[in-house]
Amino acid sequence: MRIHPGIESVTDTGYLGMGKMHGKSTLPKKRSKKNPLTQEDKAANRAISRRRALNENVIGNLKRFRILADTYRNRRRRFGLRFNLIAGIYNYELAC
Repeated sequence: MRIHPGIESVTDTGYLGMGKMHGKSTLPKKRSKKNPLTQEDKAANRAISRRRALNENVIGNLKRFRILADTYRNRRRRFGLRFNLIAGIYNYELAC
């Protein structure tokens, strides 16, 4: 996965290798049987989850239009246009 060096990525524990590949990535701390999480670690993980939940909700709502969930079968040239239209519909829905 390639991410621009200037962009901060907020990921979950499924992307543990991201910290080595991308310097500006934020990962939650994992617990183990021998090393349980402290209260500070739990609070930090909650803060990361709050930031990530906003993006996850937007992606889930865009999947409702099936442009992200399924294979795009139309002309690739118009994918950007259609995606922008769907994002505009979603933003309009949020504003109302």
